[in-house]
Formats: sequence, C-alpha cells, structure tokens
Amino acid sequence: MSTQTTPRPGARVHVQKFGTFLSNMIMPNIPALIAWGLLTALFIDVGWWPNADLATMVGPAIHYLLPILIAATGGRMVYGDRGAVVGAFAVMGAIAGSDFLIAEFNTAELAKWLAAGNAAEDFSALGQVHMFIGAMIMGPLAAWVMKKLDALWEGKVRAGFEMLVNMFSAGIVAFVMAIVGFWVIAPIVNKVMEVLGNGVETLVDNNLLPLTSVVIEPAKVFFLNNAINHGVLTPLGLTEAAETGKSVLFLLEANPGPGLGLLIAISIFGKGVAKATAPGAAIIQFFGGIHEIYFPYVLMKPILILAMIAGGMTGVAVNVAFDVGLRAPAAPGSIFAVYAQTASGSFVGVTLAVFSSAAVTFLVASLLLKLDRSEDEGDLAAATAQMEANKGKKSSVAGMLTGGTGAPAGAIKSIVFACDAGMGSSAMGASVLRKKIQAAGHGDVTVVNKAISNLDDTYDLVVSHQDLTDRARQKTPSAMHVAVDNFMASPRYDEIVELLDRTNTPGGAPVEEAAAETPSGVLDDSSIVLRGSATTRDDAITEAGELLVASGAVEASYVEAMHERETSVSTHMGNLLAIPHGTNEAKSAINRSAISFIRYPDGVDWNGKPAEFVIGIAGAGDDHLALLQKIAGVFTDPAQVERLRQAGTAAEVREVLEGVRV
Repeated sequence: MSTQTTPRPGARVHVQKFGTFLSNMIMPNIPALIAWGLLTALFIDVGWWPNADLATMVGPAIHYLLPILIAATGGRMVYGDRGAVVGAFAVMGAIAGSDFLIAEFNTAELAKWLAAGNAAEDFSALGQVHMFIGAMIMGPLAAWVMKKLDALWEGKVRAGFEMLVNMFSAGIVAFVMAIVGFWVIAPIVNKVMEVLGNGVETLVDNNLLPLTSVVIEPAKVFFLNNAINHGVLTPLGLTEAAETGKSVLFLLEANPGPGLGLLIAISIFGKGVAKATAPGAAIIQFFGGIHEIYFPYVLMKPILILAMIAGGMTGVAVNVAFDVGLRAPAAPGSIFAVYAQTASGSFVGVTLAVFSSAAVTFLVASLLLKLDRSEDEGDLAAATAQMEANKGKKSSVAGMLTGGTGAPAGAIKSIVFACDAGMGSSAMGASVLRKKIQAAGHGDVTVVNKAISNLDDTYDLVVSHQDLTDRARQKTPSAMHVAVDNFMASPRYDEIVELLDRTNTPGGAPVEEAAAETPSGVLDDSSIVLRGSATTRDDAITEAGELLVASGAVEASYVEAMHERETSVSTHMGNLLAIPHGTNEAKSAINRSAISFIRYPDGVDWNGKPAEFVIGIAGAGDDHLALLQKIAGVFTDPAQVERLRQAGTAAEVREVLEGVRV
C-alpha cells in the first residue's frame, strides 16, 4: 500500500506568502502615506508652498505615526484589536531604541570630529532610522505573544475577574515587548537598514540601479514583488524621502509604462482573445493602476518578460539620469498616483521615464510577437488561471480577460454567509444552503457564516443581504457575490447549486449532516412565550430582548443594540420568522449564548412582511449555532411551522425544535 504525501510548498510560495503578509500591513495604511506625501509636497522648504509651521507635522508623522499604524495593522491581522494595541505600543520601544543608538553614535562621532580639529558646524550627523521594518516585526510578534498567553489561561479565570486579567495582561505584554523592541529589535533593524542603504548607494554610485529590473519585473508576474517592494524599497524610499524630499526607489516597481507598452503591442500584433482584450486591459493597467491585469499575457508567452525587463531598465535609467523621484509610494500604480506623488522638479523626468519605458517595451514586445511563428494563439484563460495560482487567490480583474460575468474562473470550494453580527441571519442562511449543496452531491464545499467585519478575501463566493453586499464586496473583492433578500427561502440558493453543478466536479456522495447537539441552557422554558403581547416590530424586538435579559444571558444594554441592528438591515428571514439580535459591537453585553422564542398568533408587521415567530438571539460564541441550524430546518418545512403554530406548551415547542434539552 502506498502513502500519498502532500508536497511541501516551495521557496517561491513561502516568499509569496511573506510578501503578501507585508503587503497586508502596508496597503491599508497607504492613505496615511499619501497624506504624508502631500505634507511634504506642499509645506517643506522645497515644497510648492513652504510653510515652516505646518511642516512640523512631517517629521513626527513619518517617525512615529506611520510605524505605529503599520504595527497596529500587523497586530490586528494576528490577534484582532487586542493584538493591534499591544503591537502599536511595542513598536514604540523599537523607535526609542533606534533613536537612542543613533544619538550615542552621533555623540561619539562628534567627539572624534572635534578632536581632529574640525569645526562643530561642519559635522554631519547620522539621521534617524524610521522603524517601518521594526513595525512589521514588532506588531505581529507582540500580537502573537499576546495570543499565545491568552490561550494559556482561557477558561481558567474566575468569573468577575476577566476584565481585570485581560487589561493587565495586555498592558504587561505591551510593556515587555516594548523593552524587547528597545534592546533587541532596534539594533537589528538599524544594522539591516545600514546594509540595505549601503547596497542601494553602491548601485546608484556605479550606475547599476537599472539592473534591479532584472529581478523586479519577473517577480511582479509571479507575485513575489511584495516582499521586495514592502520589505525593502518602501522603508528605504521613505527614509530617503524624509531626508531629501524624494526617492527614485518608489518608481522601481510602480512605473506603469512597461505594462502599457506590452498591452499596446499585443493590441496590434497579438492574436485572438489576447488581441481583443488587450486594449481594455491597457486602460485598466495605466489609469487604474492594476498591474496584475497584464500578468496573464506574459505567462501566456513567457518570452515577453524580456520586453518587460527592457522597459523597466529604461525607465529606471531615465529616472536616475534626471535625478527624479516620488515623495511617497504610488499605490495603486496608476499614472495618476505617480503624478500625485511626483516631487517638484521631477515631472519632466518622470514623464519621460514612463513613456520611454512604454516605448521600449512596445518595440521589444512587437519584435518578439512578429518573430513568433507558432499558430497557437495561446490560452489566455489558462494563463489567467496560472496567474491566480501564483497569486494564491482569484484576481479581481480576471473576469475581464476570460470573458466572465462575475462567475469564478475555477471550482467553488468555500462559501461564506455574511451579515452585520454573524450570529443570526447568516447562521440560518448558511444552514439552509449547506443542506441544499450537500444534497446535490457537493460534499467538499464548505459553507460558513461570519460578520462582515471579520471577512477576509479568501472565499470563492459570498452571500449577503442585498443591503450589505456593497460592504461585503469591499472586504472580499475577488470573490463572487450573491445578494439575497430572504435568508430562509431565497431562490438564489437553487441558482448557487446550479452554479456548483457547472463549475465543480461533484465531491462525492451527499453528506449526511450529523444531528447537532444543542447545549444545555440555550433555550429555557421561561424564554418561550406562546402569545406575545407586542403589536409592532419594535415592541416585539423589545419583548424578545427582555426575555434574554430576564434569563441573565445579556445585560439590559443589549436590547438597545438589537434595535440598532434592525435599523441597518432587517432581521426578517422569510417564512413568517424574524430573528432580532444585537450588533457585533454589542457582544460585550452578552454573558452567555441564549435564545428566546415568542409566537404572535395574529402576526406582527415587520417592515411590510408578516412575522408570526420572533426568535431573539444572543451569541457569545458558537453555542447557539446548533439550535439555529435546527430552527432553519424547521422553518423551511411548512408542516413543522404548522406544528409550532399549534403547540400548546413550551415543551411542545422544544420538541418541534428537535429535542432541545435544558
């Protein structure tokens, strides 16, 4: 018998993941970098409108604010808001430690300078090292330490002491990690920045900087550039820009010229689908700044990477020759973003660099395409799929290249239901769709539910209420999105199953869903009311919430959060059911998971829809999800709904809900 082993990821995959991790820390903070760039462009002494007073913001912003924002983002990626706080404080240790080392170095060097008989005013002090690399280390590291320590005493803290332990443990971790940053991380980062800075200086002094395109252009196509760009070029570029007002390093990767030249060449000399789609791709790449849209064209004919390298080297050479640069990173790599960050006096050189690099790429690519004697026009769809495999997820612009209309390029393996809080509507919708998908034989497709705030861009398909789809799309831009107005009985569920039949090879026989065991205490007899007194939606929400308060499951403030949740998106599920619950921010008011059940024989008007059954939800964790799955099954079966309508006791209600135990 042979054993099949899973191959280990190669070095490229590890570098790619590392680069993506760095990118995820930098990209959310690009607006702050743009704001800093505007400050420098306008108010420093060589800016458009020099203003010494306003220019005082420039130094603190780059030296303190930006590293702290990056560290907080990295900490949040690892351990939510708790990780963000400890990460942000921890990087202050690295910043202070670096400043301490620089001050000591300058003091010693000044003493030597004066001892040699030189004038103090001629001494050139070493400038500050800005802790961007330190932030990308300290933020995630401090958050990881906090996460591991919390896991040690999870569930072991006595009731009433949780907040005390949480606050002091986070404060102590932040303090200790700041000390680590001061004595350990700061010296390491200072040395790394010195080595990297000397390396770049050597390349510039020997006119070798254009050779970086030999690495950067292929790295872009294989999504390896993030590690170079955000791990090296951005920190060095920001340090240089803080000292001189500009840096050419920001243009090594962001120049949109080579991509433009390639796509124009394919528009003229290409074949088939590639030729037809290249003009639209050129507009997106050059003006929208989405460089990845040209990657499939290179993957389709790998020899075209030579044209990209030639164009990239030309652009760098022109930038160096004209001594130009940007004040801050240009993100995305649009011509508009490039011009917005171009330093005063650099516009001519930057413009020449962009269009000369486009011209050279066009000429080389045109020659390569004309010399290509193969009759095969190339498979752009396959190249796009390869590009997405390199990226590690679907591309938000891939549909334009493959002729898609929003459908995924490959099989759908992961589906997420998204709602405001992730505890009610989405859980029931996920349960209904999961059963349909499993019954259709797609047992390998996962269906989960989450709050929109907790989404990440790793899902193939996202289902959300039509009023929340735009918000969900911002969190998961590369996923296919399905909007519904009824979580219990939406016809879109059958469309999703049909889509799976077209895109997926059935993953096996239908999976028999195991009966979920309902935890004790989630639904008490005292929380079941067979004839509610409310006559309006708001009164029904209050009545359901007060039952939760009376059971000790929630604090009184949770009821107000239930009303607040209703103002954003209706919790009416269809099939005569409404499930009011609090906002995601109100989870701190939940003591334990619980559900209340109220029947309104005469019905309640719920935003124009009838609701005979109102189920209040408080989900501290996942305890209530098993019962919600059963409720979802009940309300998709008219016979079970009728049994609930006829139930005369709380026990009969629980019997209908598949034997809830209390």
